[in-house]
Formats: sequence, C-alpha cells, structure tokens
Amino acid sequence: MAKKKTAFFCQECGAQSPKWIGKCPSCGKWNTFVEEVIAGDEKAEWEEEFKTPAAKSAPKILDDIEAGKEQRIKTNDAELDRVLGGGIVPGSIVLIGGEPGIGKSTLMLQVALQLNMKNILYVSGEESGQQIKMRAQRLGLTSDSVLIYTETKLENIFSQIKAIKPSLLIIDSIQTIFTDRIEAASGSVSQIRQCTAELMKFAKQTNTPVFLIGHITKEGALAGPKVLEHMVDTVIQFEGDRHLSYRILRTTKNRFGSTSELGIYEMQSKGLRQVSNPSEILISQRSDDLSGIAIGASLEGNRPLLIEIQSLISPATYGTPQRSSTGFDPRRLNMLLAVLEKRGGFRLGVQDVFLNIAGGLRVDDPAIDLAVVVSLVSSLEEVPLSKKLCFAAEIGLGGEVRAVNRIESRITEAEKLGFKKIIISAFNTKGLDLSRYNIEIEAFSKLNDVFSSILNR
Repeated sequence: MAKKKTAFFCQECGAQSPKWIGKCPSCGKWNTFVEEVIAGDEKAEWEEEFKTPAAKSAPKILDDIEAGKEQRIKTNDAELDRVLGGGIVPGSIVLIGGEPGIGKSTLMLQVALQLNMKNILYVSGEESGQQIKMRAQRLGLTSDSVLIYTETKLENIFSQIKAIKPSLLIIDSIQTIFTDRIEAASGSVSQIRQCTAELMKFAKQTNTPVFLIGHITKEGALAGPKVLEHMVDTVIQFEGDRHLSYRILRTTKNRFGSTSELGIYEMQSKGLRQVSNPSEILISQRSDDLSGIAIGASLEGNRPLLIEIQSLISPATYGTPQRSSTGFDPRRLNMLLAVLEKRGGFRLGVQDVFLNIAGGLRVDDPAIDLAVVVSLVSSLEEVPLSKKLCFAAEIGLGGEVRAVNRIESRITEAEKLGFKKIIISAFNTKGLDLSRYNIEIEAFSKLNDVFSSILNR
C-alpha cells in the first residue's frame, strides 16, 4: 500500500505547510495547524457520468470568441434577484453566509418552493426531513418539484444527482458535507475545499446552478479557508439582529453583477417578507418633532434609501467622553466631530456622543454626512428638526458642503415619500432642472450657512 501523503493546514485561513509550525505566516494565528491527508489525484466517480466531449484547446483572438447571451433564471424573489444582478446564472455557484438563526435556511427553502423549475434538490446536512416539512408548513408553501434529501456524504449526494438530474442544487450547509477522499473531519479546511471544488466542477460541467449555505466564525467571516470565497462566483452575506425583524442581504463578491446592491426582508411568523420600499420602514413614525433626529438620502447600488440618523449628546460626567456609533463608521464620526469643533465652533470635546442608524442598517455612503452633523448639532442645541426635511451632501474637512453623485434619484425618492424640503450642495445644482420637482430644494456651499438656515444660528 502506498504511503499516504499528509500536510499541515491552518484551520483559520487554509494556509498549507509541509511541517507543523506554531504561528501561521498568512493570518498570524498561533497553534492553528492540523495534519490532514492530502487527496489523491484519482477522479471522482461522478465525473465520468457528467463527462462532456473535450473541446480542442487552442488560443483564440478575443474578437473571435462568441459571446453567448446570458440567460438568467428569475426566482420570484425581487430582492434576491436584485442582489444576484438580475437572477440566477446557470452554472454559477453562490455562497450564502450569516449568523446562526438569522434565516439562511428559511430563505433558501422559501426560494426553492417558489421557483418555477423542475427537480430542485435541497440537501440538508443539519436538519431532518420532518424539521424541513415543519418549516415549509409554517411558510405556507408547498411544491411537488422540490426534493428533500438529508445526507452529509458527498458520494451519496452525487449518486442521487445522477438519478434525479436536478435543475438547481442547494447544499445546507457546506460545513457538514464530507468526502471519503479526504481523511479529515467534516468542516475541516481540506474537507470544505475538496467538497466545494467537486461541486464547482459539477456546476460548470452540467450548467447547473448551485447554492451553498455557509457558517461564519465569531469574528463574522465565512468559516473555512479564504480560498472558498475565491472559488465561488457569488458571495452573499445575510445580516441582521436576531432580536429585530429586519434582515439585509448584501453581496461581497459577484462575477455577474454589482456588489453594491442590497436586499431587505422582514422576518415574520410565516417566513421572510420582501420589503419593496425600505425607506418607509427605516423612518420611524413619530407624532412630535424631536431633537437629534435627521433624515439622510442614501444610495445602495441603484436603490435610493431615506434613512433616519439618531444622535444623543450629553455632558461627560463620568470622565473621558464616549464616542459610540451603530451602523456608521466611528472614524468618520470622529472626523465630523472635529469639523464641527474647528469650523463650526461647537464645544464637543467634553460631551458624550452617541450615533445610531435606525433599522439596523450599516451605511458607508458619504452623502449622509450632512444629515449626521445636523443631527448632532440638533441634539446639542436641543433644536428639533422638521419631519418633512431631509439632507443629501458630503462634508469636507474645511467645512464645505460637497456634491454627491446621482442627486436626481435622491431628490425623486424624497419627493415620492412626501418630504417638503431637501438640502443639497450648491455644486450639485449645475445642470439640475429645479422646476421639474415638487419639492423645495435648498443648496449651500458652507456648513455654517446650513446651520444659519435651519437652526437660526
């Protein structure tokens, strides 16, 4: 019998070493290398079944390559279609990650039961068939084209694939799947890499789309080797607080579309409800005008969002002033506070500052800078802002109000939601036809002019 080849793999990042070392040179973690058997070069049995005639491999001029028309499969889920770039691409492999209990399995089962496709194979390595049936009953959905298979061994999964020839394959989850070709526990770096590689070969050779559900680590990164994210075509993060009802679907990698699109769901007793107009749920309903609350016009991909910024400023009576932000970059918050202190003359050095983006969103759009600083000053001065006023501008270090992109989409969204006035940068008004809008548009070039207008300062 030939001697088995082994190597040491880092359980954090997947780095390989011929011998055991204490500190990983790639990720810097200590005591993460584990010895695992390297897979042999023999082909898996399933590869012969789906083997296609080999085309003559020869270099081609780019202009001579025929560009086939991209046919996408609609999922009847507008939010997922938007995040994927317009639908499922045949032959693509999609990885969905998220915290435990966030709703990954619910989302994929809901999508599978609503798809107009035959022979959808849902492989579950974590739940029994009875548990999946109970979830389907709770969703109130049924389908005679979805086949449930509870299995963790890859060879058995491929034997069913050969018999069923599914049009869509869903694996829940990739960390529970193992193959006999690797002598390691399921969930290890080598098992995840090998199983994903074979599923990727299957997807590309048969033009069958594959969805993989993945676990995440305590740091929030996808569990398994980093190469896992490089192998798949699309990586989607399913985010949200388990104690809140809203969930956010966000792409971090997409070979077939934009990575800036966003999908929003609401978790209900009957499953995930698509939120087609998120601005209405992100802006809280309040009867009185309150200080420290401002509305900013943001963009996520092609979708305009009006989001609520909440600020609270109070004297630092317990020593060092606190700076806390939820859903907003804390370094950018410190920069905006320095601008208010230096350019605006506000004494914030001895104040506790708390900032929150309502709805559990995480926003990186610089266009909400103006809404953030106005919210901070409103809380500091105890001056309430009108509920029908919103903002869309970036703030520079010199206290200037800078222009932002796609201002027309932001203004149109504010008008559609019933806002009476929007404040933008004066540099955004060039070429802008103000007469076509039924909302009052005020433009400023300096931050102090904004405060003079809305705070009577």
